[in-house]
Amino acid sequence: MSRFWSDFVHQLVPYVPGEQPKLARLVKLNTNENPFGPSPKALAAIAAASGDLLRLYPDPDATTLKQAIAAYHGVARDQVFVGNGSDEVLAHLFHGFFRQDSSRQGSSRQGKPLLFPDITYSFYKVYCGLYQIEYRTVPLRDDFSINLADYSLNNGGIIFPNPNAPTGRPLPLTDIEALLQRNTDSLVVVDEAYVDFGGETAIALVDRYPNLLVTQTLSKSRSLAGLRIGFAVGQKPLIDGLERIKNSFNSYPLDRLAIAAGTAAFEDREWFEQCRDAIVASREALAAALVARGFEVLPSAANFLFARHPQHRGAQLAAGLRAEGVIVRHFPQPERIADFLRITIGTEAQHDALLSALDPLLANG
Repeated sequence: MSRFWSDFVHQLVPYVPGEQPKLARLVKLNTNENPFGPSPKALAAIAAASGDLLRLYPDPDATTLKQAIAAYHGVARDQVFVGNGSDEVLAHLFHGFFRQDSSRQGSSRQGKPLLFPDITYSFYKVYCGLYQIEYRTVPLRDDFSINLADYSLNNGGIIFPNPNAPTGRPLPLTDIEALLQRNTDSLVVVDEAYVDFGGETAIALVDRYPNLLVTQTLSKSRSLAGLRIGFAVGQKPLIDGLERIKNSFNSYPLDRLAIAAGTAAFEDREWFEQCRDAIVASREALAAALVARGFEVLPSAANFLFARHPQHRGAQLAAGLRAEGVIVRHFPQPERIADFLRITIGTEAQHDALLSALDPLLANG
């Protein structure tokens, strides 16, 4: 720390991302990266964009990428916002839509907390600290599912992932629409980082609900985590608000390579569907293998599994796997999920290595 830090910086509790170790022969199943490479068309687009034009700034509006996203999801281009990963998109919407301005007396959000699940993406609390947003967490059910009926509370906004992270459990679109019908006076954000692996996207509801904003990423299902591309879809007034924030922060959040690759990735539906279907099949096979070994595995519509063994502590299993060169994600807090492991869906060979490392750990009790 530095004596030049402000009190605000001292008080921040930053997000801790999944580990990115630099070890050889590592089976890395901890950060929900796609085991398959990007679309060959996306790689070709990167190569084509890697020329003399890199000396010029990229298109600040990322027009071709917005057009590709809009065409894929059947919305208008002016209903799409893009940013440097969905984390930046989320940061902008937290700042612009959930921050409570104490100088604006009578604000509809003043004194009303943002609502989100008690077990969910931990960056939500970080954003609340960064932008000084009052929040309230809503407990998951005993089976770790989100009950949207519990969100019928006075609020300054609602956000939740679908499927939820780190549990992987999805919500049906009917439950989300029922929430929107009950909650008309504040913004509802559905964070769909993992929706392509088995969930139902709420983008289909955007035209009917002016208070709905849906975020997605190209990091997972389109294998572009290394390029950082995220987007939001909502009615034009919400998108215009995000554009105002973006252009007051960084007019060029996406570079030429990201715009080219993202556009090509959306246009290559065949590659996307092939890789997605392979991941879903591998997820079900791994879930069955874990259940056969005595694990409780939560139903997942994501590219990961959330599992615990009744006879083994999660921390000990994670440490034992790491000693064998297999890394999974373990969350020591909150205590309710301390014995769970979040396991990214990988290749068949990676799953074989995981199970081979697990078996002696389970046998040794």
